[in-house]
Amino acid sequence: MQYTQAEHGRVFILRLEEGEVLHEEIEKFAREKEVKSAALIAVGGVGEGSKLVVGPEDGDKRPVVPMFHNLDDVHELAGTGTLFTDEEGNPILHMHSSCGRNEETITGCVRSGIKVWQIMEIVMFELIGSSAKRVLDDELGVKLLNLKDNK
Repeated sequence: MQYTQAEHGRVFILRLEEGEVLHEEIEKFAREKEVKSAALIAVGGVGEGSKLVVGPEDGDKRPVVPMFHNLDDVHELAGTGTLFTDEEGNPILHMHSSCGRNEETITGCVRSGIKVWQIMEIVMFELIGSSAKRVLDDELGVKLLNLKDNK
């Protein structure tokens, strides 16, 4: 296990608008406000044609090959995630969400393109003073959370 300690920073409340792409808007906002680390919650509508990452094709294969699910209609979303910068200082959102319509629900990662339908509400809790970074893991082929100060 790795760990680092952080303190509360600013709290931002965002309203995303129709057609905006969730991870792109969050990462752009984080760059503008110089947010390096944060915890987030999201609720709102997801537009038709949005896409979720829903797992690896094969859990033993390296690098990981993701599976995708296209949402064929409007869905409700409830999500939670984290944002940390990578080694170049770029904010990277890692958020999982459950998207439901009627009696069906699908859960996955939003990185492949969740488009807002109507509005989406985000609460971003900035975390300050930690060593957390997203660092490329060559074996998995993805940027993983790394806490190099503490193990």
